[in-house]
This record gives sequence, structure tokens and C-alpha cells, in this order.
Amino acid sequence: MNQAADFKQRGTLERNEALAVPQRIPWMAITPFDALACPLDGNPLHCQDGVWRCADGHSFDIARQGYVNLLPVQNKRSRDPGDSKEMVAARSRFLAAGFYDPIAEAVNAAVLGDMAPGQHACCLDAGCGEGHYLRSLASAAGARHLSLLGLDISKWAVQAAARRALTAHGGLTADSGASRWVVGSNARLPVLSGTLDQVLCLFGFPVYPEFSRVLRPGGMLLQVDAGQDHLRELRQVIYPSLKPERPPEDTAPPGFTLQHQQHLRYPLTLRTADLVADLLAMTPHLYRASHEGRARAAALTSIRVIVDVRLTMFRSAT
Repeated sequence: MNQAADFKQRGTLERNEALAVPQRIPWMAITPFDALACPLDGNPLHCQDGVWRCADGHSFDIARQGYVNLLPVQNKRSRDPGDSKEMVAARSRFLAAGFYDPIAEAVNAAVLGDMAPGQHACCLDAGCGEGHYLRSLASAAGARHLSLLGLDISKWAVQAAARRALTAHGGLTADSGASRWVVGSNARLPVLSGTLDQVLCLFGFPVYPEFSRVLRPGGMLLQVDAGQDHLRELRQVIYPSLKPERPPEDTAPPGFTLQHQQHLRYPLTLRTADLVADLLAMTPHLYRASHEGRARAAALTSIRVIVDVRLTMFRSAT
């Protein structure tokens, strides 16, 4: 039985499962990614005594939660960019309940499928949110060695990811077999050129020139996007009418070649108003919808939706 069918058979998961204890990950298999670049001048950063510094003297402290902020004030487009604290909390509850596990498992298969036991790869999740997909990838790595970096423009998301990583490793330091967590922007990745084997962009904002720059020649970019029917039932509630969906691109962006494309589709039944509210809160539809549309969604006590996503693998051509 495939994962989507098994998920359908199990039906909805209850909200209290969201507080399950994080799975412990073999420390030797997962290490933090260290090839960071200064966001001000692009020089290599080196960490000593809890501070990242470049040769020109720019320094960035590691926060007590275990992450580092590499998003200079002058590169922000707003005072508090990215997902709000409330959006991050809603997404954490929803994802921890398992509703998007088939997506995570498809991502794991795409990233790890061609890796042999003992093989090493450096991987960036560009737009990592609260770290759900990177944690899932680490748990599935087995004997493969991954150096992981999670980056998001939302400090609230990165704080949540780093805090959970510390909890999973017994409250030890952020370098104790965990991923590296960074506040930063896809528009100017604080990563040295040609140092990554894999870049993930999952429901995010791809910046292909930057992805091409940080990937090694032949490196892979995995992009996950919403399909035409993704959450259509919820969108029909909150919008007066749905705009025609643009067909997916069948060509690769500059600097990449198209390798593979996969569609994943399965139903979900959300049986409580809280779950419906969390799903809406973790999507951009919460802010795009009118007051009337949000009110109609708030009145829902249950809903059945279709999850429809597209996974596309590109190879770096440079």
C-alpha cells in the first residue's frame, strides 16, 4: 500500500498527537553545515566561542536558542519579515499531527534515493519554516551522512526549529549533532559558492541564480509546489471565485536541467474547527481572503480537502 493510500485509510489524526516527543537522530550521521558566508561582504564565516566572524571583523552571535541571524537590517523589506509567531505555531501543530507526512516521505525519497550508505551530502532547506521537513530528512538518513542547513527569513520560524533541535538532543549545544539554523534570505543566501549538493525549496520562493551559485556542479534542486487542486475545497469557501490556475512550467530555469517530476495527491478530513483554523493560518490565504471569506472559514467545524502537490527535481548545469 502506498503512503497516500495508507494515510487515507488511517483518516484524520487527532490534535493531541502534535506534542509527540521528537525522534532522536544518530549524531554521527547528521552534522551542522559550516560553509557560511558573511551577509555583508561574502567572506567565509568562522565560529569561535559562540560567535561567527569573518576576516573583516563582522560578527554574529549565536542566540541562546541555538540559531544565528544572518539577515542584516538593510536587507529586510519589513520590520518583521516572513511568517508571524502565530503562523509558525499553527504550522507546527498541523505538521506535527502528520497530515503532510506523505509529502515529507516523498521529499526524503527524492533526496536520499541515489545516496549509498556512508555517502556524504550537504543540504540546504531554503525556507525551512519550523524545520519539519529537515527533521524528517535527518530521521530517514540512516547510514548516510548529511550536513544540514535550515534557513528562513522568519526569525520566529528559525527560533522554533532551533529550540526543537536542542530539545531533541537533550538540551545540549546547537552543534551537538544538529542541523544549522539560520535567519536569512533566499535573495542573498549566506552560503559560500559551490558548497551544497542539495537545495530544497518546499512551498517557498525560489531564487534560481542564488541556488545555482551555492550548488556544486551537478548538484540537485528539489522544488515542491502546490498543484492545481491543492486545498481547492478550502479555497472555494474563502474566495467568491477561483482564478484559473496557470499550467506548471515544463522547462528548467536558467542554470538547471529538468530531471524528474512527480505528483502527489491524497484526501484529508479535518474534523475539528481548530484543525481547520490551523490549516488556514499556515497558508497565505489567511491574508489574501476578504473579511467575509475568513468568517466563512471560521464557521467550519470540519472539512475534507485534497492535498495536491508537485515535486520537481532539477540538476545544476554549472
